[in-house]
Amino acid sequence: MTTATTGRRAWTGLAVLALPTLLLSLDMSVLYLALPALSAELGLGPTAQLWAMDVYGFMIAGFLVTMGTLGDRIGRRRLLLIGAAAFGVASVAAAFSTGPAMLIATRALLGIAGATLMPSTLGLIRTMFPDPRARGTAIAIWMSCFMGGMTVGPLIGGVLLEAFWWGAAFLMGVPVMVLLLVLGPILLPESRDAAAGRLDLASVALSLGAVLPVVHGLKSLAADGPEPGALVALAVGTGLGAVFVRRQLRLDDPLLDLRLFRHRAPAGALGINLGGGVVMAGTFLLLTLWLQLVAGLSVLTVGLVLAPLQAAMVVASLLAPRLARSIRPARVTAAGLVIGGVGLAVVGLLGAGAGGGTVVLLAGFLLASVGIALPTALGTDLLVGSVPEEKAGSAGALSETSGELGIALGVATLGSLATAVYRDVLVLPPGTPAALADAARTGLTEVAAAGPTPAVASAVEAAFTTGLGVAATVGAVIFTGLAVVATVAFRHVPVTAAPDEDAGVEAPPPRREAGEPAAV
Repeated sequence: MTTATTGRRAWTGLAVLALPTLLLSLDMSVLYLALPALSAELGLGPTAQLWAMDVYGFMIAGFLVTMGTLGDRIGRRRLLLIGAAAFGVASVAAAFSTGPAMLIATRALLGIAGATLMPSTLGLIRTMFPDPRARGTAIAIWMSCFMGGMTVGPLIGGVLLEAFWWGAAFLMGVPVMVLLLVLGPILLPESRDAAAGRLDLASVALSLGAVLPVVHGLKSLAADGPEPGALVALAVGTGLGAVFVRRQLRLDDPLLDLRLFRHRAPAGALGINLGGGVVMAGTFLLLTLWLQLVAGLSVLTVGLVLAPLQAAMVVASLLAPRLARSIRPARVTAAGLVIGGVGLAVVGLLGAGAGGGTVVLLAGFLLASVGIALPTALGTDLLVGSVPEEKAGSAGALSETSGELGIALGVATLGSLATAVYRDVLVLPPGTPAALADAARTGLTEVAAAGPTPAVASAVEAAFTTGLGVAATVGAVIFTGLAVVATVAFRHVPVTAAPDEDAGVEAPPPRREAGEPAAV
């Protein structure tokens, strides 16, 4: 099959698959803007607010593996359309919630429905684009839609919330899902694993029991430090995860065939996805806080300032598959991670007192954004393309799960590290009132609400900048280590093969490592 014969139907179908991807990122970002209004109207207290925000991500992370495997069994298009319908219904219910319990319940349903979308779309891309070059470009476009949604989400949400009530933040997803339900059966092929057996319900329970406590524990660590509840949740999740892995390796028809990921290239892609999520989630959280609380920018201005960074990630994602046509993926991936590491090292210098302020900070994060986009795009393509077509949904689910865990782990570890450094280096001026001093030692957000004196504000801003710099420096070290991993794991992966367009047949499959699973 040539790139040309991959053709119009596949690329039009990709536009359909971009709809749920764009919606998920919009839904993640816009609720932050709607939270104050809906909290006031529905009477959400602090605990209910946290549940309303977090339960969506919890359910997505917990159900990704199950939904990816379920799509392989019943059909990825069928699962995508079922998930789209459920997402639309849950969105309407969330928009007209009458109290905290209803809002939290509908957010949970949105998360479960959302978990069907990402692995189904990746699995369908694997089927629709058998040509490696076309598939690499398709996955890059797919990722760009997600990043683009994160960029325009706050802007669209701001316009909607200015004109309508808070429920508009949920209703904007309904027409997108209706369009997907209309066009999906026409433009998307069905694909499934014809030899798949029955769904192992014990494995489903173990996967949920492993992922949900780990994500909850990591979030709790980030918010409250090493409290007993967080440590217990992590221990329980880790233990159940070990049981899950052992069960999958023993079953003839596992929920998740982990043997597909025992080779260096797919395992390396998962590791880079996890590590990249750790670094970018942790440091970007600190960046947004710094821009608001140190630089004094409004939420809208922060969104506008960060838009070029997101745009750079989109451009780099689209560039990655083109580079892989002439440069080995190991070199492109390693180069991207080194570029990202240099950017974070620049931020580290700012934290060490090198000066430069906002301009240096944004320049460093611009390099980090470009750097991480290259390995993320190539790694996702390599992971999905390295497994048989009938297992593509499972591969996509595991890729997304590693990213979700990386985000939670990054906020917990790098966020906690920055907080510890902040408290250690904070030196308040003599005579600071006790209440203000307590607020300052708690964190930058708390002292900002307490109305600090100029001297106290200067001290806490300097300490927070130092904490940000240390976290960025650790991120630079992690990126350097991941560059070594990429060099080793991907060293046998050749440049993306071009199809023989004159003959109208697909190019021979890329040379693979001994024992590596062949791409279908």
